[in-house]
Amino acid sequence: MSGANNGDNSRGDVRVPLRNLLNSIQCVRDTVRDGESNESDGAFNLSNFWDTLNQAVKTVSQEATKLSLAFSKPPVPSQEDGEKLSESMQKSILTLSTVYYWLPKSQGSSLRRAIRNATVNVLRGVIQLVEVILSSPLQSLSQEQLNTTGTVWSACDRFGQLPQDNKAAVLLVLSSHIGVVKDAIEEIEQALLEVNDPFGDVMDDDMEGAGPRDNQDTYWSEQDRRVIGPCQGLMKASAACLRKLTAAVKRNGDAATAQNIEQLDDLADVTNHISPVVDDLALSLYPRMDYCGVEDNASKVASVLKKVLDITRSSHVCGESELTWVEFLEGAADHNLQKTRLLIQQPDS
Repeated sequence: MSGANNGDNSRGDVRVPLRNLLNSIQCVRDTVRDGESNESDGAFNLSNFWDTLNQAVKTVSQEATKLSLAFSKPPVPSQEDGEKLSESMQKSILTLSTVYYWLPKSQGSSLRRAIRNATVNVLRGVIQLVEVILSSPLQSLSQEQLNTTGTVWSACDRFGQLPQDNKAAVLLVLSSHIGVVKDAIEEIEQALLEVNDPFGDVMDDDMEGAGPRDNQDTYWSEQDRRVIGPCQGLMKASAACLRKLTAAVKRNGDAATAQNIEQLDDLADVTNHISPVVDDLALSLYPRMDYCGVEDNASKVASVLKKVLDITRSSHVCGESELTWVEFLEGAADHNLQKTRLLIQQPDS
């Protein structure tokens, strides 16, 4: 009995610095996640920043490995050794967060967001690792400890794939929306190919207690199908806008001046609204179709699309060749919205 108590005391001792470390990293995580980075008065060297940041991340990965190894097999580290390990881990975490804060707002909010998310993921990984070490038998290497150590490594490796400037960060944002809008368009196209019933694969007439389905609840009327046409036009115009804008940013985008960096952020911010409104429109097209809801969602897509085009037109990424598709898509937004409204008002013949 006394041997068990001694073991508990020994474990309790080494857990003290680990608990302190855990609390410290949780505070750093919250600060990085919710805080703002510094304003920059003087010149800022982005290349030097990346060199220092990557070194800081590498050190965090190494310290996490040392910490995990120390608690992977007997003997359990002494409290003194536990304090040294915790201090080294904490120092690497504080260095990483300090370097993140060097990045000024003037380098672009899209870039800062990407680096902040990656930094927070590293901090979360280390928090999980410390929690697992605290909750596991200290003399053995659990599968969970192996997994969480791997999570820290993966989160650190992620820094090698991060966008290196605000132009690259904005291109990542745009490409993420292209896939979502494309999926929404394809789902509607697939549903239209079904002979009559878009819900045929998930509903069964023979289900116990189910009577015959109400035609209006599960089938499109002829008027419904006509209304879907221009709504698809709005969705396709949104997809085309994202593709064309991505190409324009690749070709003309510049992250060398504060004004251009800000314009790139404006484009990223406004395009964040495209995929949600396109998704809402797509969902409202399924039976039973509520025409008021469809018209409202179609109006929102047209409004967001025209706002994106307006901001594109006044930005540095819009040259003469871009102006052609900007004006064409503005016309397409107006045309398809008016056609949607007209077809909604026309009853089935």
